[in-house]
Amino acid sequence: MGWATTENPFSSILRTLEKPAGGEFGKYYSLPALNDPRIVLICKLSLNLEKLGIDGDIHVFVTTERLPYSVRILLESAIRNCDEFQVKSHDVEKIIDWENTSPKLVEIPFKPARVLLQDFTGVPAVVDLACMRDAMNTLGGDSNKINPLVPVDLVIDHSVQVDVARSENAVQANMELEFQRNKERFGFLKWGSNAFNNMLVVPPGSGIVHQVNLEYLGRVVFNTNGLLYPDSVVGTDSHTTMIDGLGVAGWGVGGIEAEAAMLGQPMSMVLPGVVGFKLLGKLRDGVTATDLVLTVTQMLRKHGVVGKFVEFYGEGMSELSLADRATIANMSPEYGATMGFFPVDHVTLQYLRLTGRSDETVSMVESYLRANKMFVDYSEPQVERVYSSNLELNLEDVESCVSGPKRPHDRVPLKEMKADWLACLNNKVGFKGFAVPVESQIKVADFTFHGTPAHLRHGDVVIAAITSCTNTSNPSVMLGAALVAKKACELGLQVKPWIKTSLAPGSGVVTKYLQRSGLQKYLNQLGFHIVGYGCTTCIGNSGDIDEAVASAITENDIVAAAVLSGNRNFEGRVHPLTRANYLASPPLVVAYALAGTVNIDFDTEPIGIGNDGTKIFFKDIWPSSEEIANVVQSSVLPDMFKDTYNAITQGNPMWNNLSVPSGTLYAWDPTSTYIHEPPYFKNMTMSPPGSHGVRDAYCLLNFGDSITTDHISPAGSIHKDSPAARYLIERGVDRRDFNSYGSRRGNDEVMARGTFANIRLVNKFLNGEVGPKTIHIPSGEKLSVFDAAERYKSEGHDMIILAGAEYGSGSSRDWAAKGPMLLGVKAVIAKSFERIHRSNLVGMGIIPLCFKPGEDADSLGLTGHERYTIDLPSNVNEIRPGQDVTVVTDTGKTFVSTLRFDTEVELAYFNHGGILQYVIRNLINAKH
Repeated sequence: MGWATTENPFSSILRTLEKPAGGEFGKYYSLPALNDPRIVLICKLSLNLEKLGIDGDIHVFVTTERLPYSVRILLESAIRNCDEFQVKSHDVEKIIDWENTSPKLVEIPFKPARVLLQDFTGVPAVVDLACMRDAMNTLGGDSNKINPLVPVDLVIDHSVQVDVARSENAVQANMELEFQRNKERFGFLKWGSNAFNNMLVVPPGSGIVHQVNLEYLGRVVFNTNGLLYPDSVVGTDSHTTMIDGLGVAGWGVGGIEAEAAMLGQPMSMVLPGVVGFKLLGKLRDGVTATDLVLTVTQMLRKHGVVGKFVEFYGEGMSELSLADRATIANMSPEYGATMGFFPVDHVTLQYLRLTGRSDETVSMVESYLRANKMFVDYSEPQVERVYSSNLELNLEDVESCVSGPKRPHDRVPLKEMKADWLACLNNKVGFKGFAVPVESQIKVADFTFHGTPAHLRHGDVVIAAITSCTNTSNPSVMLGAALVAKKACELGLQVKPWIKTSLAPGSGVVTKYLQRSGLQKYLNQLGFHIVGYGCTTCIGNSGDIDEAVASAITENDIVAAAVLSGNRNFEGRVHPLTRANYLASPPLVVAYALAGTVNIDFDTEPIGIGNDGTKIFFKDIWPSSEEIANVVQSSVLPDMFKDTYNAITQGNPMWNNLSVPSGTLYAWDPTSTYIHEPPYFKNMTMSPPGSHGVRDAYCLLNFGDSITTDHISPAGSIHKDSPAARYLIERGVDRRDFNSYGSRRGNDEVMARGTFANIRLVNKFLNGEVGPKTIHIPSGEKLSVFDAAERYKSEGHDMIILAGAEYGSGSSRDWAAKGPMLLGVKAVIAKSFERIHRSNLVGMGIIPLCFKPGEDADSLGLTGHERYTIDLPSNVNEIRPGQDVTVVTDTGKTFVSTLRFDTEVELAYFNHGGILQYVIRNLINAKH
């Protein structure tokens, strides 16, 4: 690899962008200057009026938008970065010809404008960068070359545990505990912010990464040294897509891909198809943005949008606030799309002004995007658009709903909730079933809560959380929840004291407008005190349930419920003891907390009894859309955003008092249980190891469909009997100081032991038993997954995994690939893969293979007890992306699978043993 020195072949389309009042903003690569009809086609139609007795002709110009707005961002990036080396002219041509090339799944390079990290993924990213510096140093390269080449924004937001709830002092108490647990991690990140150039670290206690990105970090248009270009971002969390609501192209990638992007490597991606989603009409009174996004999620799941962009447009756009758009964009991973994109229009500009962006910035954004045909003006007649496929939704058809009990796309209309719940109790165990015997469905578990008699039934709510970036960035639903609380308090309703209620805003702005509205006190009265600023219940940081409640659940096998305003409700994610987890709008979270159960028909059954003894129904506490709009108008002000974000990088006393070492090479502490030097570059040489197959491998795990990264990746609390707990105890860590897996992502020893440690893991080897165990095939012993893997490695055996459809769905988690690699897994054979997870497997040198359509392990008669051989040529140049590979077993069964290295670049990563090794060798070999 060398660095190209040729002039950009598209320099002829550089133009100067003038300011409206005189002067220049800077230069930009002009898409209109390409004068290519495949971007925007203008046809002249001439009508001869002679037959009508009128002299002359009428000329009509018909404009067709042939290139979706989202693809134009890919095009501009390719043009601007074209050096005929990393990005070539024919890559630009592929994008321009999108209408013809996208169905062919062609490969293109993409260089995002910046990278977004949160602390759970930021720590391992900085660990890897520190290791890469050491490796560069060892191999004789310049370690200072290991620096982010694009802006990196790192927001520390994933460490807040809801240890203290229903308390006026919850925020401070939880933050003190957060710093006690994470002092070493926070110190490491603070070191990284000083050691590496181009890295901004937003301290803990500031908010949720995606809300901070939306309100503060999102540039929309960059102006770097006088060159203007669209903001685009890849982030190490799948909900990076929230920024798409601002017209910024962004999506989640694996931490491994993000690190490569930080180091100036182009991302290799398949040019996506684009689904046009037309919105019409207006939401009915009382229907929320959350109801809309759950409806959209279900529609798009049904349509099938995996690997595609979704682009929203239509007259209904004028009825959606920017926050509503961000809510829809946020849940792109749940409906399976790479992006849910909203092109910039006047609503976007209004939001930029609301959130404190300067008039000069807003003027630059509008001027640039209009000049480059990237701005949608809904005040003008709209033209025909070309998409790969089309969907349409009249907003008036959206109704109040929730999703659950185990998947975000299993939408349940509110009016059908009681019937659906009762069906779930009866149904066999599955995504919509718990198989509770009929005679047990009316069971009442009596217990004592702090001296007061209490009881639990199936469906009773034990966690009610207003949480998650999906909703806490939306003033309408947040203030809507507060209005529900106000009406409930005025009528004398209360929340049962054993329900763990919490409110975790995504930024300090939320607190400001709740206080200004005078409504926070009502939320407090119902137990929804602010517990902290960051990701909480939605990622499993729900903290402990009261011991008496926990005992009542476990001793009576109660199917307890959690209701949260999150985006994920996969089994085992929210809390180990809440088997039913429903996603709902913040106002509905409050309503269900008041009802105390999901086994209720809000239309016919009362939520509770009021002060005067009358029955209070749902309609009595539900605010109108006009009520909500009025309080939003009077309470959400630009100065709130300015005040919050002017102080955001100043940190807080606990952060500012952290003492960190200086120096550009990290001094590893071998006794640390938080930050540990991983073995990725151990014994690395300048020669790539080359291609390799798998020989006589044992199957470590045999899975069915929908194994998520929550099942694979270490997440949530560390179980007292787990291999990770054993490791920590051996090193003198007390159980109360275990912290979460997420907080220990910087320690590969802990994370390897926590891989496949989910208590809800379903492994076919265990014949229906659920838990983080597997069978060591040679001995027949049932062991923890980690112990079985260690046994196989000590015996010198390779390992593979068999899986069903949608393997690796859920949040983008690099440890879902790093962990299996450290366990010794060499290949995964699945019916299908989630996009990011497949990419991460490749990045860690694991071979992804897909069964042929219509086939899987069961149909092929595979039990998993076989030994598997996968032959690949030793010369990587003899391998083609997507080629057929024959898998041979020791029982005589063979089958053909598809090799899921999708691009030539991915084959290069495989040849080098992984993406990071590829980067290091190429940087050392660079001439300058």
